[in-house]
Amino acid sequence: MKQIYFIINPKARNGHCFNIWRNVETQLEKEKISYLAFFSEYPGHAKIIASQIAASNKEKKVIIAVGGDGTIHEVMNGIVNNINITLGFIPGGSGNDFSRGFLIPSDPLEALHVICRLMKRDAQSIDAGKMTMEDQSVHYFINNMGAGFDASIAHEVNQSPIKAWLNKLSMGRLVYVYFLLKKLFTYKTSTIDLSIDGKKHIFEQTWFVTVSNQPYYGGGMKIAPQAEPDDGLFDITVVHKLSRLKLLLVFISVFWGKHIHFKEVKTFKGKVVSIHSNSSLFVHGDGEHIGFTPLTIHLQTKALAVLTGWKNKESADLKERDSNDCH
Repeated sequence: MKQIYFIINPKARNGHCFNIWRNVETQLEKEKISYLAFFSEYPGHAKIIASQIAASNKEKKVIIAVGGDGTIHEVMNGIVNNINITLGFIPGGSGNDFSRGFLIPSDPLEALHVICRLMKRDAQSIDAGKMTMEDQSVHYFINNMGAGFDASIAHEVNQSPIKAWLNKLSMGRLVYVYFLLKKLFTYKTSTIDLSIDGKKHIFEQTWFVTVSNQPYYGGGMKIAPQAEPDDGLFDITVVHKLSRLKLLLVFISVFWGKHIHFKEVKTFKGKVVSIHSNSSLFVHGDGEHIGFTPLTIHLQTKALAVLTGWKNKESADLKERDSNDCH
């Protein structure tokens, strides 16, 4: 039996994640499941904890992140390309795009049962993105990255007390929409020099570029409807030469993945992507501020073993679960 580790971000969703963990902890004790738990205390701490667990010995382990997309982002950055670690996730944040894209239930206790069932099978090998910044620092993402308007919004969202206020009202998903509307009429578009597998593209009046490993971002927006996290390809989306009013229509349609039908939205697939711009643009990875353009993104094929219902939906079925799935 693999040792199970939980890394919990008690501050996720304005502290509500701590209560989520208490419920999960009660269920683990009820089912007499052996585990070790660690709490992150500051930004970047979950990455350090995950890295230390991974380096402690060469035994195979399961590390389960409990928090939001920022938590899973930190944990995966601590274990990426480690063949002895399997990654799991219990959603405790406000956006939880990882759980959407990787078919993990939004209810934490249901997610625990699914994870326990999935642990009885071979974990799925999932791609990851490696971002190399201008200063040669390296960061990884599992959901997606973006440069431009969306990354600027993500930066403001994570810095604003409004996010905590909306989380208290159980309306955390609206924070992205709030800042989108706030910045819509002041943001200045840029010329983007985009290289995909060596082929050059120049886009003027560009709002943003996203590179996706799975369909969802921004709290349920289906930015890359065709993205598959294990196909060895990124899905790249470029939005350019769009009026401010029409951009609003694009963002409304993105929740259903219909934005790709606008002529101003270009989509590509590739493995190596370089983004340069005529002005420095914000860059995010899994919704977390990473830095600024320019940067290069390389696909890391099958870099992570993940407990996911992706392409294995029957294993995530809750209808016939038994009470001792983790044993």
